[in-house]
Parts: sequence; structure tokens; C-alpha cells
Amino acid sequence: MPPRITPPDWLVRTLRPQRAPIPWPAVARASVALALPLAIGLATDHVTYGALAAMGALSGVIGDTADAYRMRILNIAVPQLFGAVGVTLGSAVFGQGWLAVAVVTAVALVSGMISTIGAVASVSGLLLLLNCVVGAGLPMPGAWWLAPLLMTGGGLLVLLLALLAWPLRAGAPERASVAATYRGVANLLEAAATDDLAYAETRIAVTQSLNQSYDLVLARRALAHGRNPELVRLISQLNAVTPIVEAAPAAHQCGIPLSPSVPAAVRHLADTIATGHPDDVGTLDLPAPDGPASRAVDHALRHAAEVASRRGDPDFTYVTDAGTDSDDRLGRPAALRVRARRATRNVLLSATSWRYGLRLALCIGLAQALVSIVPVPRSYWVALTITFVMKPDFGSVFSRAVLRALGTAAGLLLAAAVLAQVPLGWWDVPVMMLLAPLIPALTPRGYGFQTAAITPVILLLSDILNHQGTALLWPRLLDSLMGCAIALVAGYLLWPESWHTRIGDRLADAVADAADYVECAFGPAGTADPAVRARMRRRLYRDLSVVRAEFQRALTEPPPTGRRAAAWWPLVVAVERIVDATTAARVRVRHGFPPPSPTEVTHVVGQLRELAEGLRSSVVLWEVRADFGATGSQESVLEHVRQEVAAARAIGVAEGP
Repeated sequence: MPPRITPPDWLVRTLRPQRAPIPWPAVARASVALALPLAIGLATDHVTYGALAAMGALSGVIGDTADAYRMRILNIAVPQLFGAVGVTLGSAVFGQGWLAVAVVTAVALVSGMISTIGAVASVSGLLLLLNCVVGAGLPMPGAWWLAPLLMTGGGLLVLLLALLAWPLRAGAPERASVAATYRGVANLLEAAATDDLAYAETRIAVTQSLNQSYDLVLARRALAHGRNPELVRLISQLNAVTPIVEAAPAAHQCGIPLSPSVPAAVRHLADTIATGHPDDVGTLDLPAPDGPASRAVDHALRHAAEVASRRGDPDFTYVTDAGTDSDDRLGRPAALRVRARRATRNVLLSATSWRYGLRLALCIGLAQALVSIVPVPRSYWVALTITFVMKPDFGSVFSRAVLRALGTAAGLLLAAAVLAQVPLGWWDVPVMMLLAPLIPALTPRGYGFQTAAITPVILLLSDILNHQGTALLWPRLLDSLMGCAIALVAGYLLWPESWHTRIGDRLADAVADAADYVECAFGPAGTADPAVRARMRRRLYRDLSVVRAEFQRALTEPPPTGRRAAAWWPLVVAVERIVDATTAARVRVRHGFPPPSPTEVTHVVGQLRELAEGLRSSVVLWEVRADFGATGSQESVLEHVRQEVAAARAIGVAEGP
């Protein structure tokens, strides 16, 4: 029997669809936003204008990913302004030969640099370059200002549709997010007495939920002053759940199941937060605590109930070790002008920003030069492909190039049926109403699925502009393959840093931060404001979430990068367990357990910092001596921490290059 041929693991991981619910409101908005401009264009006998407005709506649909209404304004409106600038610059150099190459390349450099700032800047940089490429590759109808006006209007139509329910549902997405975090914490308390794997998976979900909730409620407030009472209340409720999260490791370490009434009480708080009715909190029916862990959970849960029942404009609060309130400092953002100045400085001075900008500019410059020398019909598609593939925050360049090629091929099959069977005219409107919803429906499944959904929409709009029918299909496939090839060679293979995972460097930083966390919890600074420790712990888990995301990205790389990344996974888990053990030890001390000696703290901190230094010079993990020596008794509160540090060191520091 011939051997069974199976695809490699990295390709299976790349092609596997992600699980995600279908965003039905976004699906409905996409259907209306892309079909309505076409209908208006046909009704007014300006179908070209309608197609341009629909192209702008397409960019708005791609950016329509936020839950909070005020964040939708940033996610959709701000990129549209950059897109208007891009299409204006591109149209100005249309047909100008090497001048167009130079301008588009310069825009690519700027686009790449600003894309490293954050999520909104990333989409803005993407749209800046995309529209510049389109403007430089397609003749735009009418005066110079008409195309940017139409495309921006299409994007703003998506925003208008997204904001229609704001007067009726103001604050509902934020409340739902905070309530989801509370429900995740209830699941964490239920999993405290289960095995380590189930508990770890639940805690990771809680960390992600906390990050999303803080980002949704607080991180993108446009103003530093003029406090919104509803947002302040939600922030207080998020801060109040932090002590429960901190008590969960102590309950897990104890191994004794909590009473079912405890997670039920957390879910009751989640329901009252979701409905926005603080009077429904009432009095919690909780059993009497019978140990340090259960006392910590009981104390934190009662405080969370007290915060959830408040009306008016609550203060930012956090439970201290003594049970009193103190000012919260868990992330209120700086003023917008301060953040803008900081972002500008980081972009101009960051080596990462320049490196990515130069990589993108090199790829775009090569693409524009190539299509200027070699006659390629509708050559702008080559640069468009590179722009999507080379996004720094969207995953591996290699896997995105593979997914782009496969997604385009799949999308062309659907586009072939549409272009061959649907005549130009009013039939385009119902067809667009059916095709456009596929974009928000398939985007959460992965980049390849998104590409397959976007391709027939773009080709239908291109056919309305150019009337080429199925003649568009083969050039589009060739252009996409050319763009993927340029991105792989000039944006991936020519840069040795692409071949190595960045997990080691980031994990080394996390280990060093874990050492600081241990020192803050038990060292001379251990009496500091507990909000400082909470901020450190949350930042640690957020950083470890980034490491996990980098790990998942690296697994989609071909060998040897994927195999090297897999070796780091046990150490990622070990560092998370160190943070959990430290938090549990701090909770036990807060509830009466004797604190560790300074010698024990110094030794644990030293071991962690030694491990961090080893990781910074690492390429391949290898086993090292994990002997702690006589640094404390087995009855010490730091015993579990020392065991976890020993386990981490047994997994490895690394062999230098």
C-alpha cells in the first residue's frame, strides 16, 4: 500500500478556519452600504460614481469591527480621511510613469510606519496606500476632488448605518463586554478546583476578556477630561473584578471546590451589569468562608457587589490589602494631544517603524517598477496584493501570501459565475446585496476566507467601471500571484529576521517583568498601592497574551521556524504559572499567612532575572540545572513560586547563537 500523503502541520494550521459567531448587524450593514450606492448611481445614470462610492463603502465594511459606537467613529471615519488623501495623491500622478512609482513608494513608506502605532492607525495606513495605488492605477472620473468625495461618502454611509441604533443602545456594547468578563470570572472560579489545563484555558479566556473590555470601555477615549458617568461606572466594575481574578489562583492552589453559590453570585452581578439596573444586585447569599482562599474570594466578591450596586458617578476604586478604597490607576489614558505626540515620536524614532516602512516601500517600489516596465493590464492589483499581505499586525507574511493566493483563486471561481451570468445594470444591485454580506460573515474565519469574499465584490465593481466581464479573471489571478511572489521574496526571504520567531525576546521581557512583580509583591516595595501590583499583573498577562499570539503566528511558518517556536510553548505556560503562584502567595499573605523572608524573595527574583538574561541570547532551548539550593522551608508562602521557577528553569535557558 503506498504511503498516505498528508499536508504539513504548518499548512493545516494556516488553512484551518477559526471559530467565530456571525456578526449579523454588520452583515446587514454591508448588504445595504454596498448595494445602495450602485442603485443610486443607476437611478441617476451615473453608475461609475455609484461604483466609486461602493468602493469606499467596501473599505468601511472592512473597518466595521468595533462594538462600541464611539469606537466605530474612530475605526471607520479616521481611515476614510487617510483614504481620501491617498486617492488624491494617486490621481495626481496617474499616468506619470516613474513619478508615480516614486510617489506611491513614498506613500508606502509612510503607510508602513504609521501602521505600527495601533489598530486605528494600522487601518488608516492600509487605506492610505490602497487608495493611492487605486488612484495611480485607474483613471478617476470628474474633477480631482470628486473621487475622494465619493469614496469617503461611501465609507461614511457605513458609519451612518452603524450609528443608527446609538440613541437606543448607548452603552449597551460596553455593558455587555463587562458582563461577559464577569461571566468569564465565574467560569474561572468553577474551574479553580479542576486540573491545571482546564484552569489555564479558562484563565486565558478571562485575560482576553479583560483586555477587550478595558480597550472597549477606556483605552480609546478621545478626551482626558469631562468624565462620562456611565463609562466611569463600568471602569469601576472592571477594576472591582480584579481582586476576584487575583483570588482565583489561591483557590486553584488550594484545590478545594468553591460553593456553587459563589460563581452563581458572580453571574448574578454580570446580569445586573448587562441590564444596567444596579438596584437588582440585592444581598448576596454566600456561604461563610472556611480558609484564606475562600476568604479572599468572599471579600473580593462582596466588594464587587457593592461597586455594582452604586448609582451616580462612582469614584475609581480598588480594594487595598486593608479593605479600604484608594484611587485607581489601572489605565486611565493620557490626553489625546499627549498620546498623539507620543505616537509621532515613536514612529519617527522607532527602529521597528522604519524597518517595516522600508520593507513595505521596497515591495511596493519593486511592484510599481515592474509593471511600469512589463505591460500588465490593470497592474494596480499587484501593489494591492502586497499591501494586504505585508500588514504587520495581521499575521505571518508567509501564511498571508499563501492564503491570499488560495483565497483569490476561490473568489475568482465565484466571480466567474457572476460575471458570466449576470448582465450589467440593475441586476448588479441584488447580486451585490448577496455578495457583500459574505465579507463580514467570513472575515472572522481567517484571512483566506476574507480574501475569497472580497475578490468577487471588487471584480464586480471593476466590471462596472471597465466593462471587461470574464476577461478580468485571468489577469487578476496573475497579478495576485505576482504580488504574493514579490512579498515573499522582498518582504520575507530577504529579511533574516523573518526566519526567526520573536517569542524568545518577548518571553525574556515577560520573565523580567515577572521578577519585578515578585519583588513588588514581597520585597521592600510590597507595601505599595495594590493598584500598582494589579497593574503589573494585568500587564504581565497582556504581554503573555501577545507572546501566545506570536506563538500561534510562528506555528503557521514553514520549517524550521515553526518547529523552533513549538519548543518555547512549555516555557510560556511556565511563566504564566509563576505569575499565578505569585498572585496566590500574595493573597495568602494578605489574609494572615506569614510573609517570606527577604532572602527568599531575593533568591527567587535573582533566579528569574538570570533566566530572562539567558532567554535574551537564545536561539534553541536546552535543559539547564534547576537546583534552588536551601533557600527556604517547604512551609514558606513562596514554596509554590519557587517550584514553578524551578520548573521554568528546567525547561530551559537557551543556547546562544
